[in-house]
Amino acid sequence: MSFRRAVRTATGLTATATATALAVHGFVSSNDGQLPKDPWSESSTPLPSRSATVRALKRAQEPCDVLVIGGGATGAGCAVDAATRGLSVTLVEGEDFGAGTSGRSTKLVHGGVRYLEKAVFQLDPGQLKLVFEALQERKTLLNNAPHLTRALPIATPCYEWWEVPYYWAGMKAYDLVAGSQGLTMSIFARAGSMKSQFPQLTQMRTDIGEKSMKGAIVYYDGQFDDARLNVALACTAAHAGAAVVNYTRVVKFHKDGDRISGVRARDMLTGSEYDIYAKTVINASGPFTDELRKLSDDKAEEIMMPAAGAHLTLPAYYCPSDLGLIIPKTKDGRVVFVLPWLGACIAGTTDTKCDVTMTPSATKDEVDFILESIAPYLKVETRRSDILSAWSGIRPLAADPGAKNTENMSRDHVIAVEKDGMVTVTGGKWTTYRRMAEEAVDKAIETGGLSGEAGKCRTHALGVVGAHGYTNDLFVQVAQRGGSSFGGTPDESVAKHLAHSYGDRALVVADLAAYSHLSKRLVPNHPVIEAEVVYAARAEYCQTAIDFLARRTRLAFLDVDAAEKALPRVVALLGAELNWSYIRRRRELAAGRTFLSTFKTA
Repeated sequence: MSFRRAVRTATGLTATATATALAVHGFVSSNDGQLPKDPWSESSTPLPSRSATVRALKRAQEPCDVLVIGGGATGAGCAVDAATRGLSVTLVEGEDFGAGTSGRSTKLVHGGVRYLEKAVFQLDPGQLKLVFEALQERKTLLNNAPHLTRALPIATPCYEWWEVPYYWAGMKAYDLVAGSQGLTMSIFARAGSMKSQFPQLTQMRTDIGEKSMKGAIVYYDGQFDDARLNVALACTAAHAGAAVVNYTRVVKFHKDGDRISGVRARDMLTGSEYDIYAKTVINASGPFTDELRKLSDDKAEEIMMPAAGAHLTLPAYYCPSDLGLIIPKTKDGRVVFVLPWLGACIAGTTDTKCDVTMTPSATKDEVDFILESIAPYLKVETRRSDILSAWSGIRPLAADPGAKNTENMSRDHVIAVEKDGMVTVTGGKWTTYRRMAEEAVDKAIETGGLSGEAGKCRTHALGVVGAHGYTNDLFVQVAQRGGSSFGGTPDESVAKHLAHSYGDRALVVADLAAYSHLSKRLVPNHPVIEAEVVYAARAEYCQTAIDFLARRTRLAFLDVDAAEKALPRVVALLGAELNWSYIRRRRELAAGRTFLSTFKTA
């Protein structure tokens, strides 16, 4: 059986049954939003289960066109790009989608204000190119995932008169580089205006000698839910026909001569191993880029330097719900943000060398640095006891392996064709994931001789799952659909949470809550309901309790104590849905508690 046919028939549905299932399970959008409906979203099979996908991969007798290793933002983006060009695609991820760097970002879709400053003062055209490309991609990302993104104004407070023209000129340059892809033009806000818009912001800085606020420069960037967008991309790739599996690790490369022809993959949930053959392979494994390269060639020179970025989650009263703060220069030159996010406030980030691990945690020094950096700017007393969660992500800073040295590590991305034919894509940042994926797939098509099979890139205006029927007032339909099932009168906060998390699929979750009596909140003060656990298992490849608490929802990042309280119920619901044994449930509880401990302050 061919690869494509094996994946297509994984669920055993006929064309008629497929169309019916798409409508019943909410996989066909209502097209009420601004995005055009994608033809492939109606003609593809319903999202197959992970086990069905694995079975299809095991019995496929022909190689797929493209094998993508790594299910973070770039890897999932590569799978979407290649699948929507008409290629047969397999995506394998050793952990869960977004479990690494892509789920631990600063949650900004931005060009990089500080990179623009470097470009100007260091006369670095590479930095300017990075900002330009990121600002172009920023608007594309916001358009393609409207339910998971928003434009957010961010204030740069000025306490010295010279700072006003300095930062104003910088932000105007930011607007200029963005051009027609800009969000809203930056403005100067007087101190009195900032006092009402950002009451937590101090009007007098005593740490620099009783300096009063002269005003603030307010500019706009994008904000998003990184892990949920990562999951949405993986599901979008699956709907487009890709075979997408998480918890599948590459343990060996197969070669035809010196060229990679496939991999030996290990199912980390069952321990079974099987072979996947492909015409071309893309390495999009982020911080694990060099580990994978050395699995193929133990003499490969390292091209990636990991850097940790720590963040703190603080109560919502630390900042307004619709206005952020940038501290442009701290005592060691770093930039620190204070941003509203999903009903809380996050502060960060740091930038320090680190070792590669799947569970990085914020160190005491990093926590102290962030609190010390934001304290002079806020009236709120910055207390360690207020910290709801502390977390860290590892950025893969890359250098071109063909260059003479790797000293100039930047946030730009690198795409290289290895000696074994594997296409490596690393570096970059979330904002430019789509462009990175497009360029990596272009290179894979070239090296794999697939130009005859592949169409043009379609991802410039391709909405992710949930985007097509999304409108700003969708939460009203969700609230009315759920009705009293949300507990008495329609619960507006739950409805808004579902609409922003799932887009047009929120209606499916609301129906599930109503008909399966799963409308109860998992924990008080958070709008996450029980139906989401079941939906995540059925429609979003959720395989563990950690997947749900950290990535299908963001409870671990928002409030680690709340996540711990929700853990037993999540295990019970997932256990029933996925037929877990008593031993598996005990393991999930233990693993969940261990994982959540990494979100607590030292």
